[in-house]
Amino acid sequence: MRRWSRRAICLLGALIAGSCAPEPARDESACAVGLHILGVAQDAGRPQIGNPRDPAWTDPALRRLATSLALIDRRGETPKRWLFEATPDIKEQMHRLNVAAPSPRPLNLAGVFLTHAHIGHYAGLIMFGHEASGAQNIQVYAMPRMADYLGENGPWDQLLRLHNIYLAIMTANMPEALGNDMTVTPFLVPHRQEYSEVAGYQIQGPEKTVLFIPDIDSWEDWDAQGTRIENRIANVDIALLDATFFADGEIPGRDMSGFPHPFVAHSMARFAALPVEEKRKIRFIHMNHTNPLLNPGAPEREQVRRAGFNIAGEGEEFCL
Repeated sequence: MRRWSRRAICLLGALIAGSCAPEPARDESACAVGLHILGVAQDAGRPQIGNPRDPAWTDPALRRLATSLALIDRRGETPKRWLFEATPDIKEQMHRLNVAAPSPRPLNLAGVFLTHAHIGHYAGLIMFGHEASGAQNIQVYAMPRMADYLGENGPWDQLLRLHNIYLAIMTANMPEALGNDMTVTPFLVPHRQEYSEVAGYQIQGPEKTVLFIPDIDSWEDWDAQGTRIENRIANVDIALLDATFFADGEIPGRDMSGFPHPFVAHSMARFAALPVEEKRKIRFIHMNHTNPLLNPGAPEREQVRRAGFNIAGEGEEFCL
């Protein structure tokens, strides 16, 4: 069967109809390989359900999506795109991805990497089902317990039975090759494990590497397991780190001392002795709706920057 190029079809259509829509222009300024931030908030986004006084309900500029990343390889005729986390905001995030890296197939994904079974990190998979996009054979990378959870519980098992998705089961500390010069390596981190283990990722591009840890109980718990976060930071160019809460007392009326996340204030104190170039690598991400770092002009944002660190922003893209 003869295959016609889009240009040939377009020219034929022009002869018949007298017009032809132009092909989308390629953005020559975009990264050849880039990591695009699709969301920076905690699992439930901002504004969060049950918080009617949040000004984000009436000011769209204050809204933030659940934490998600897209790895984009634009070096071919059609970009290859991998998603990190399938969040409850996946519809909006796929739209943003299609704007950042247009594809002839809007649902075109080379894979989806999951960190764990908390709602903000996997619940968006349901949008690949037959009630929504009816996706076909999207590869979902998961650690063994995460894969078992998806395969043994509805409605996720239906996605597998209907071949909306299929699972690529990863091994901790074993790189997944995405091409000749790109890898993604999962590693285990201590965090609530009700349904699955919890992973972080080291994302290796042709020239640069990113560390992605959206959830962890504490840096000290990792110390006790033989891993120091400072060593991980030293081996990458960008470190996207858990910033769920800024400081104790952030949620009125609740004792936050046992919350399973490192407060940003604590992380800054721990990293205070790092060299300037190491601090610059750190970008705080995965912020709860109560976290003042989500508020433009908040003094806490300036405090983070004065200390030498950064805050992840939606729409940012880092060339790798």
